Amino acid sequence: MRDLELSQVRRLPLFRSMADQSFATLMRAAYDQTFPAYLRLIEEGASADFLHIVMEGSVELYASWQDHETTMAVVRPVSTFILAACIRDAPYLMSARTLENTRVILVPSVDLRAVFQADHEFAMATITELAACYRSVVRHTKDIKLRNARERLAAYILRKTRDSKSASFIIPVEKRLLASYLGVTPESLSRTMKSLQDAGAKVDGQRVIITNRKTLEAVAHPSPLIDGPDCEDMGTCLAFQGVARGEETGIESPASAGSKS
Repeated sequence: MRDLELSQVRRLPLFRSMADQSFATLMRAAYDQTFPAYLRLIEEGASADFLHIVMEGSVELYASWQDHETTMAVVRPVSTFILAACIRDAPYLMSARTLENTRVILVPSVDLRAVFQADHEFAMATITELAACYRSVVRHTKDIKLRNARERLAAYILRKTRDSKSASFIIPVEKRLLASYLGVTPESLSRTMKSLQDAGAKVDGQRVIITNRKTLEAVAHPSPLIDGPDCEDMGTCLAFQGVARGEETGIESPASAGSKS
């Protein structure tokens, strides 16, 4: 691996604080490989032999049961998957496939677990990352179970523009993948997108344009306990709720502060 790639991996929160020798140990055993589009990288139920680090391209994490299949997440550079299975030496609970030509660094799980046992800083970073993943899954589950399709789509649009001054964005995946992630059919997603035209969001191909944020917020009822970001204290969370409703507060919301999601 080139020095530039190593520095990109080193800057990830998972590896940032670990000892230099520990990082060198992991990278010495790792190797990188480029895969073509729509190639299955891992299969749910298989042994978690490697931690994957996406350096270029994108990867869909998905799950299947009987004749059903659903998108769990889309991973983009530079980020890892699936840490929990590697640390527990347990079978993957999701499959993964490339969505385009994708370059991945593979770190053997056995080396990952050895460094986890020996390097306190890496162990703490691993716990922090797994906790963040757990909270993300809880949020997504609440989004799916507590909101209808229209509310979920409106909340998704608001999240995508939360940290940006722009009132528009390009949907980063195919609409069929977005529909699966939001728990609806592609046909339902199309109808829901049209229904939001009079509620503050216009869709033009892959571009979404917010035309009236307050009207869209009235549909989604954004909440930090579902939509994030993580708040340092409940006072800030309540302030965020107030700002989301258009109320005056004395604390700037995490969203308007431009915090990184």
